[in-house]
Amino acid sequence: MTAPAAVTLAGWVTGLTRDDLPGPVAEAARDHLADAVGCAVAGIRRAAADPALTVARGLGGPPEARLFTGERLSAVAAAFGNAVAVHALDFDDTHAGGLVHPSAVTVPVALAVGEQTGARGSEVITALVAGLEVVCRLGAAAPHAFHARGLHATAICGPVAAAVTAGKLLGLDAATLTSAIGIAASGASGLLEFLHSPAATKQLHPGTAVANGIMAARLAAAGASGPAGALDGAYGLFRALADRDPDAGVLTGGLGERWETTRIEIKPYPACRLTHASIDAAGEFTGSAPAALTVTLHPDAVPIVAGPEKRSPRSAYEAKFSVYWCVAAMIVDGWVDLDTFTDLDRPDVLALAARITVLTADPGVVAADAPGVVEADGRVSRVERSTGGGAHTKAAANLGPGFRSVLEATDPVALLDAVEGCLT
Repeated sequence: MTAPAAVTLAGWVTGLTRDDLPGPVAEAARDHLADAVGCAVAGIRRAAADPALTVARGLGGPPEARLFTGERLSAVAAAFGNAVAVHALDFDDTHAGGLVHPSAVTVPVALAVGEQTGARGSEVITALVAGLEVVCRLGAAAPHAFHARGLHATAICGPVAAAVTAGKLLGLDAATLTSAIGIAASGASGLLEFLHSPAATKQLHPGTAVANGIMAARLAAAGASGPAGALDGAYGLFRALADRDPDAGVLTGGLGERWETTRIEIKPYPACRLTHASIDAAGEFTGSAPAALTVTLHPDAVPIVAGPEKRSPRSAYEAKFSVYWCVAAMIVDGWVDLDTFTDLDRPDVLALAARITVLTADPGVVAADAPGVVEADGRVSRVERSTGGGAHTKAAANLGPGFRSVLEATDPVALLDAVEGCLT
């Protein structure tokens, strides 16, 4: 009889050591850690995470860990505030197969619980990889299935990954970690209704996910039990929230052989990943003034980044989920960066966005891997896949002069010292 997925994952995670990580996997984890804290610093500088940081400070608690801004709080509170900061600008990394934001729900946990427990750098990287592998596999085991039901995959898969990351650093055994996974899965939630409003609740989802995950690990350590079938059981995460069984081969196959950590991509644009290939393709038309354009999207992308209401976004976050705004801005300006979403009343961008028609085509891959196809005035620009970004270049831009200290940090305390230095 096949073991429940939570049992298989917990057994693999508890046995994982730093020596088990191939060089490229450990290097990728370090890159994504630097990218995540860089995104957090950029978000904090732009006050994008202020409500969450205010609440985190108010939660207080024993001085176990630090916010990126330096205040010492409980590990739960620190991870909550830091996770929202990582995701606040929607600039953090993504995994195309799972359409999840892996580092936002793992890096803040690795740093907070790592600081709480006095973990060495090698232990933090090992726990981080464990969490990254789990969140990517969870999302990819049912591609787009959570989104199709109005649920944010990062918020659904994130608590489990956070529990795994925390549990690894807390030294939970396999049975206890299985319970932690079950407890975390039972608290998974996160609605996509923000797509139809100028609200930015999506920014908060990683925060609630990591708080849920750390609490789940602590509850399990204290003796609380969670169901082993919480992922793939009759009323588990996938059947209850995605209305389907997970792909078992994707979820638990090839553990320690197929590394999803190396497939996580650095975002070059602070916008929804489903707009990136279209932005790349639109670059061919920079400086022109097309009379009309068509943008071809994967059918699964249309409900998220297209639709009449997205032609005139009402908030920066809504603009990040508007293929019309993003493509028009690339053509008008020649780039899409953090400043692209500060002024939403630009007549030139709005006028071009109004002339864009969205078509659909299914290329037989997941939506985040679909090509970008933009046609304007009889010319077609096609990009087979989003180009992605460079981890160190992007982190250096977000972190500023303190970038090198962040890269060279060898443990959570040194890294958090370096991040705090970037903000002072």
